[in-house]
Amino acid sequence: MRDIESVVEEIAGFSREHGLYEKRILVMFSGGKDSSLVLYLLKEAGLDVSALTFFHRWSWRETLNWAMGFTKKLGVEHYLVDVTDGLLREAAGRKGPICINCKKVMLWNAKWFAINNGFDVLAKGDNANDKIIGALLDQCTGDIRLCDIPRIGIPFFRPLIKHTAGEVERLADEVGIRPYRMYEHARRRQWREGCPLQYIDREEVVTEELMNLAFGVNYEVSKIARARRVRVSVRVPSFEIMCWNCDGETLREVREVISKFGGNEGEASARKTEE
Repeated sequence: MRDIESVVEEIAGFSREHGLYEKRILVMFSGGKDSSLVLYLLKEAGLDVSALTFFHRWSWRETLNWAMGFTKKLGVEHYLVDVTDGLLREAAGRKGPICINCKKVMLWNAKWFAINNGFDVLAKGDNANDKIIGALLDQCTGDIRLCDIPRIGIPFFRPLIKHTAGEVERLADEVGIRPYRMYEHARRRQWREGCPLQYIDREEVVTEELMNLAFGVNYEVSKIARARRVRVSVRVPSFEIMCWNCDGETLREVREVISKFGGNEGEASARKTEE
């Protein structure tokens, strides 16, 4: 198993080889473990690095606050950009999942923010488990850690792309990176939180009202999940409950929340998952 020191040395060697010490690097920083670890590693390697975080009206404020505290502790310049208007334009009137539209907005906003503010390279926290054959950033002609694709117009640096999600988790734990968690159910077995808009039912036509509902019900449900240390989220407008290791009392409290948002407490279905 590789320790954090050897990974920093690897990044430093790669950066020297590819001239990254002469570049300004902007990390797309969500505040999750992957992007937090990338920011930490690049800072430790002595690179000129800053952070860029996108947020919108439906973002979790708790995770944003944690992210701001993390960059302050690292001594890294941190830019915050509100993409509410752009996300509404891209998502409203289309069918889910909304994450596809959100990623598109963030990618192109990151590109133009970097170019307009004098950054030479964008960095992402993608790990080996995120690699999808045929995706834009996997059309690299050389080392997949550094992609220079004309269609994007700015190189992308992915220091963790050859590390598995498990390795990233272990390395983050080694240096004490513990992001704030909303105790979402998420869409994968690993901790993979994001924002409540991912819980809009698939094939549902997205509206601003539906986005507000997804945030409202899941924010209230997250309080229950944190208190009970279980993972719960609610799809809307179906009000399907998704939970990891929920007991009957937890489900009862979640159904009470659902009833306050117009759902039928007695009909809300639950999909329980055991870890």
